[in-house]
Amino acid sequence: MSNPAFDVSMPPERLSCVVFASPHSARYYPRHFVNRSVLDEHTIRTSEDAFVDQLFAPAAEFGAPLLTARVPRAYVDLNRSADELDPALVQGARKQGHNPRVASGLGVIPRVVANGRAIYRGKISMEEACTRIDRYWRPYHLALQGLLSEAHQMFGEAILVDCHSMPHEAMDGIARKGQRRPEIVLGDRFGAAASSGIVDRIETAFSDAGFMVTRNAPFAGAYVTQAYGRPSRNQHAIQVEIDRALYMDEKRIRPNAQYAEFKACLRRVISDIAAIGYDRDQMPLAAE
Repeated sequence: MSNPAFDVSMPPERLSCVVFASPHSARYYPRHFVNRSVLDEHTIRTSEDAFVDQLFAPAAEFGAPLLTARVPRAYVDLNRSADELDPALVQGARKQGHNPRVASGLGVIPRVVANGRAIYRGKISMEEACTRIDRYWRPYHLALQGLLSEAHQMFGEAILVDCHSMPHEAMDGIARKGQRRPEIVLGDRFGAAASSGIVDRIETAFSDAGFMVTRNAPFAGAYVTQAYGRPSRNQHAIQVEIDRALYMDEKRIRPNAQYAEFKACLRRVISDIAAIGYDRDQMPLAAE
């Protein structure tokens, strides 16, 4: 399955009700967008969850699909509602109550990248904003809902693992002196987006691999977990945030010396998470 908005890596046989997704890892920036921005090509990538799609690529080996965005977050943010338009950026957009994400410049069409650096000199038209949403946002979410619906039909349950990365500095306010710094943040909107049992098993998958895990602070989940997490209907959504310093040089936006080792370790975690959603009569052979 391929589309200008997304790619889907499907397993040879779908064995798990788990769906992995990476909405922020696209690294291909439209030339007209880069030329229009006041930022250089490196700085404009600082909001990108670089390499997350590659890190989670093994999902298909364990019977679970992986949905990845082909449009970068700075161009259109797939983890926002389509109506989260920023009046400070989009001509004609109306303020709709207080929305801290939009107010900070991180609406569906972002006004800023990391550290609040402005992308544009002025505003963009409503027509341009709607075109981006129609061309990229809507197809991605149609695909995501389709994968979850298929999982529900096949297994009676769907588990969405929404994959992200976070700046190392994001944990500065969470880390406690004398204690190990959290490396993974699981967001389930404080229990509203997924059953505690499933989140417990995902946490165990990471902690058994040696990672320090915390929940909902500082990231409890954004639009995707809010929109797709329906545990009462056996549809669960969990956001996973990974400390970028574990696998990449954040300043240069390149894999670091630990990348290969980290990816191998994460592969085992992916296997364990996919196993949460196996039909017990169709469990695959253990990975080597």
